[in-house]
Amino acid sequence: MYIGKTPTVGNFQVCDAISVVNGQAAYTLQVGGVNVAPESANHMLVSLNGILQKPGSSFTISSSTITFASNLATGDVIDFVQILGNVLDIGAPSDDTVTAAKLNNDIISGTTALTAEPADTDEFLVSDAGTLKRIDYSLIKGGGITVADHWRLTASIAGTDAVITTSNIEQADTNMQGNLGASMSYSSGIFTFPSTGFYLILFKAATDNDQGDETQFVLECQATSNNSSYDTIAQVRTSARPEHNNQSAMGSTIVDVTDTANRKVRFATISHQANTNLGGSTSQDYTSFTFIRLGDT
Repeated sequence: MYIGKTPTVGNFQVCDAISVVNGQAAYTLQVGGVNVAPESANHMLVSLNGILQKPGSSFTISSSTITFASNLATGDVIDFVQILGNVLDIGAPSDDTVTAAKLNNDIISGTTALTAEPADTDEFLVSDAGTLKRIDYSLIKGGGITVADHWRLTASIAGTDAVITTSNIEQADTNMQGNLGASMSYSSGIFTFPSTGFYLILFKAATDNDQGDETQFVLECQATSNNSSYDTIAQVRTSARPEHNNQSAMGSTIVDVTDTANRKVRFATISHQANTNLGGSTSQDYTSFTFIRLGDT
């Protein structure tokens, strides 16, 4: 901390040439046409007529003005005026003077630690073919699961040949159940992805026949890439005799979601036997749908 003007440190400058005016003792100091103010007379080298001048007695400094002890005359020559800056302090190095050899390998000290994942705009230093550059975290982050979303039927539905459009679907939320990251959107049977990427889809069908009949049942996963026409991309089947008519089956597939506005999925049932139901519950998973984002597309 300084009282008064903070010194200019480590900035060695040669002042512009000064033309002597006959009978004049005071002259303005400039560098590149701009006035400069030395820290003091002791922070200067001044040569007059080839002789170094003694600070304080041969000349004095006031702001950007140097005043010689006596008026100069025609024929006198101010050879040079060099400003030394604060020679007791290294200060700010001149441009392009600090090389890698002068840096300690622990120059990034890490005295302050991040306690959470960096923000997308946090920057890292990288060497690009030997040139040090900075890069945002958003451009290099990756890896790990960012979306894991689990849904289930909350009530049984009849297994007619139709797309499942029931509103009796919820995100699983019973004791310890939870979801990671952004959620899928569900509306009138259609699941919309929260972001682009590769997704693993797991779906389970739990079926029963309340009349004890022989059961045959198919649950399909259907996908669209134009938000209009759907194709079946995976299915599971259950089949049972009357004495074993409660069945379940699990299927899976991976989809590449490059456009969340047009690439979506839905589920449909195909029942070949009457009285066959697709099971649901609000407290445990019977029929369920899971979406896990594996990585970027």
